[in-house]
Amino acid sequence: MRLSVLVKALSAFRFHGGGRDVRIAGITSDSAAVKEGYLFAAVKGATRDGHRFIPDAARKGARAVVCEQTWVSRYGVQRLCRRFPRICFIVVDDSRSAVARLAAKFYGYPSKKLRVVGVTGTNGKTTLTYLIESVLKRCGHEPAVIGTVNYRFKDTDRPSTNTTPGPVQLQAMLHEMVCAGVDHLAMEVSSHALDQGRTAGIRFTSAVFTNLTQDHLDYHHDLETYFQAKAKLFRHLSGSSVAVINRDDPCGRRLIALSRCKVISYGTDPAADVWAGDIAFSFSGTRFTLHLGKQALTCKIRLIGLHNVYNVLACIAWAASERLSLTLVLGALAEFERVPGRLERVGRSRDISVFVDYAHTEDALNNVLGTLRRIARHRIIVVFGCGGDRDRGKRPKMGRVVSDLADYAVVTSDNPRWEDPRRIIAEIRQGMSGRKYCVIADREKAIEKSLSLAHKGDVVLVAGKGHEQYQIIRDKILPFNDVEVVRRCLQSMSL
Repeated sequence: MRLSVLVKALSAFRFHGGGRDVRIAGITSDSAAVKEGYLFAAVKGATRDGHRFIPDAARKGARAVVCEQTWVSRYGVQRLCRRFPRICFIVVDDSRSAVARLAAKFYGYPSKKLRVVGVTGTNGKTTLTYLIESVLKRCGHEPAVIGTVNYRFKDTDRPSTNTTPGPVQLQAMLHEMVCAGVDHLAMEVSSHALDQGRTAGIRFTSAVFTNLTQDHLDYHHDLETYFQAKAKLFRHLSGSSVAVINRDDPCGRRLIALSRCKVISYGTDPAADVWAGDIAFSFSGTRFTLHLGKQALTCKIRLIGLHNVYNVLACIAWAASERLSLTLVLGALAEFERVPGRLERVGRSRDISVFVDYAHTEDALNNVLGTLRRIARHRIIVVFGCGGDRDRGKRPKMGRVVSDLADYAVVTSDNPRWEDPRRIIAEIRQGMSGRKYCVIADREKAIEKSLSLAHKGDVVLVAGKGHEQYQIIRDKILPFNDVEVVRRCLQSMSL
């Protein structure tokens, strides 16, 4: 695509130097991925500034560079053009937003050829996209999913690098989906992605809000900033889009007030458009009465817990906005069994029940433990830790939840990254009371200990990492899977 055509995706920019009608062979914000004829977007990251890598991009054959006015002013336009005479500089105020819009244009605005639902909120995003995928397949559609566990469509299944990929990767993948015959996309939209403009250039036909509780404050600093990042998804919906919002959540009610498009609310309050009553839990699943318009239907699902009732309600409300067959939708939800690492029942040994869950926030732990507390016949034993280089404020809060709702806990390491695991554990312990816990920093030994403590009728919850296949310790990414470790320990105990 000619550069002069490509830049029509931008509302405000200035050209400096180079050929303005050069043919662009590709787009990237990674200088290592630049090839001859590429456009390189210099983006400021949390730790590195892409403007520093413009010389590398030039050496590799970049013919155009998107850069920010503040950097150009500091460097000097004339000096810039003399040093890189082959390059055309496109100067913008925000290179993050610019590269997202340029990528959408380069790949032919693929989101306009799909029905895209963006799912955002602190908890429930992954489960909800799995539910939407299942419902769409039952209704005869060809769905794709982009999220925390993986990116998948048709026969393609790729490991996830970010919940929401970078803008160039995102638009390239959407283009690939369109070419493969995909008609719907369920996409987890993280607060980081919204704040960084990764989804600029994507047309969302609908968006779903699950809830908002403390998380990612290492990035957003406070809950209001975190909320405003989530709200961007709903502020930017077109008048023809639909917002599906959890009315029980205070932030959901704020979103209902600010949304300019049609809103469908869900929850356990009869004031919601779609709501659940008479909720009953067991180890085999959950039963509730679904209220949708004038209809009251008994629903049985295999998923456990109130948080999953919310996920199912959100899916039903979204499906209603898409005018999908309610009979097919309820049939798909009734048969849906599991999401990897989301209250996943791993196995039974010596009549104990073992679950692995991704819960890594105070609210998520509260939801999962509250669910297990309702159905457990005897003790609940929890293995958990907190991630390093992340929101430190939630550590004692998570410790308090476990101390309040579990009978015993084994405090261990999660993904410590560059932090000392002992410091993380010490901060967790600040919220814990009594002597109903022990500390074992080695996660595998902690899991083994929890299982050895369990007796007939007890429940063991291994929380924090869920589906993850690794543990991050300093600069090393080591293979580690909670589910596999649990199975291995259970097998050795049965020998």
